[in-house]
Amino acid sequence: MVGYFEGIASERGIAWRCSDSYSLRDFLRLENREEVPDHSWLSKTRGRLPHEVHESVFGWVLKLVAEQGLVKGKRIGVDASTMEANAALRTIVRRDDGRTYREMLTQMAKESGIETPTADESGSARPRPQGQEVVERRVDQQDRSRGQDRQAKGRSHPSRLQARACGRSDTGIIVAAALHPADQGDTTTIEGTLTVAEKNLAQIGAVRPSKKPSELVTDKGYHSRAVLKALDAGVWKTRIAEPKQPGFSRWHGDDKARAAVYANRTRLGSAVGKQAMRRRSEIVERSFAHNLDRGGMRRTWLRGRENVHKRYLVHVAGHNLGILMRLLVGAGTPREAGGPGAGLSVLRLHTQAAAIILVVASPDGFAILVIAAAADPG
Repeated sequence: MVGYFEGIASERGIAWRCSDSYSLRDFLRLENREEVPDHSWLSKTRGRLPHEVHESVFGWVLKLVAEQGLVKGKRIGVDASTMEANAALRTIVRRDDGRTYREMLTQMAKESGIETPTADESGSARPRPQGQEVVERRVDQQDRSRGQDRQAKGRSHPSRLQARACGRSDTGIIVAAALHPADQGDTTTIEGTLTVAEKNLAQIGAVRPSKKPSELVTDKGYHSRAVLKALDAGVWKTRIAEPKQPGFSRWHGDDKARAAVYANRTRLGSAVGKQAMRRRSEIVERSFAHNLDRGGMRRTWLRGRENVHKRYLVHVAGHNLGILMRLLVGAGTPREAGGPGAGLSVLRLHTQAAAIILVVASPDGFAILVIAAAADPG
């Protein structure tokens, strides 16, 4: 949560920030001269705690938010974005024959005339095709994948596709934070995201009755006949943006798909559907900016999809907690709460008296107002 509120992606940076800030040291219950735990302590603790513990933390924060009326389950906005990750070259293998990067370099060195190449010779020797320059240490995107989970995209910088569902588009509360492999499209991952959303909504008692299904608002990347047909007449009333296509649609006797597509198109054209799409663009896209760009999770240096998902769950829990803080105290981050113009109220009760102390800070100074009441003024 410190990484989210401070916008720090590196665990070394989180440890340094906690050692530098007196407020964070007080939050961690550390004495003035007590050392902050090493950054490796974060990785070890996350690895020892199971995935269910992090899901429980996310659900606990979601329950606190729901108690304040911020989650109704009436409208769900679904969207996805990419999270980049660094991949070690030793874990990259070829898709066709499973050769590692080192084995590929050794073969290329032998083809260039070196019988028994060393590590340095393998890294420097390259066959040079005529009229084409071969760039050193470059891995083709189409030929390579991660050896652990085959979810890499790009040259030695694979990205994982992470999807989330935001409940009640007018508040931006995230009710599901699912992480999916990068080689799966939106139409494939939407089922898993909705399953997680249904589970979390059921835990907080926000599931809509069957007669009044929840609205599902997404962009055109999730539009397909199979998705609309599977969600038709279910717990979700779809409002999925439809991409433009030339010509007429041919259904080949699939009446259920045609009915689902036409019903979704009718709901999109209504005034409620247009307003829902505008709110989705504003609220859902803004949550990506808070969590990934401003929150420091656009690129991760953690190893393993489950390990990344653990931190992402707590990261999103901090996002929901920030919305709750803004509702209760008027500030969504600790830095905003401690900025200029912040206020603090304290209520003191006694058996014979009561006092309210209000402290308001400003750039020029601060003011204190004390209101006391007693049964016997004397």
